[in-house]
Amino acid sequence: MAITNLKAQLTSLVQLQTLDTEIYSLKNEKDSKPREIKALEDAFGQKKLNLADAEKKLLDLQKLRKERELELGSKEEATKKLQGQLYQLKTNKEYQAMLQQIDDAKADASVIEDKILEALEAIDKAKTDIEKEKVHLQEEEKKFNAQKKTVEDRTKEIDARLAELESKRKQLLPAIEKKILAQYERILTNRDALAIVRVINNTCQGCNMFVPPQVINLIRMYERIITCEVCNRMLYIEEEAS
Repeated sequence: MAITNLKAQLTSLVQLQTLDTEIYSLKNEKDSKPREIKALEDAFGQKKLNLADAEKKLLDLQKLRKERELELGSKEEATKKLQGQLYQLKTNKEYQAMLQQIDDAKADASVIEDKILEALEAIDKAKTDIEKEKVHLQEEEKKFNAQKKTVEDRTKEIDARLAELESKRKQLLPAIEKKILAQYERILTNRDALAIVRVINNTCQGCNMFVPPQVINLIRMYERIITCEVCNRMLYIEEEAS
């Protein structure tokens, strides 16, 4: 009876391990999902910053154009003032000097006009770049939303599967003696969710270390739980069908 009972206990433990292995894997996968979403959000956020940078560049160019236009207006006003003073001069020398000042002011105004044209061209290009960036960002947002939904849908799938596995686990627990279950749970916690492993060709499948023949004999006696001398995991042998 003891042998049959221990065989049954080991069989239940192996079934429990199968469930726990999947539970462990799914929980690890679920734990990674918030990081995946954060990475997607960060990447999309950086792409939005590109648009913000382009819009700031446009504002700076528009501000520069406004400054140039104010500067040009000031030069033109100064030129009109100088021209108004021409006929108040009494000597030819003063008249020629004033004409030179007027020519210099007009030359300065011409340079400013060229700079305004350059600014206008840069503004037109910046506007075109912004429109392109907006179209690109819309496409990137679609990709981001689709990728995020995929992660969220997978999380829901994991939750549903975990609920199913936990239910099966609860149904299996009554078949295992409390003392054996406590030992199993302790090893499960300390050995990366792998508490019971098969011995194949005198090798522990938990740590790949050699299992001596005398230990194999002890396992086959089914008198007590046998653990690996190296990794301390429970050992079992899958008996060949007679």
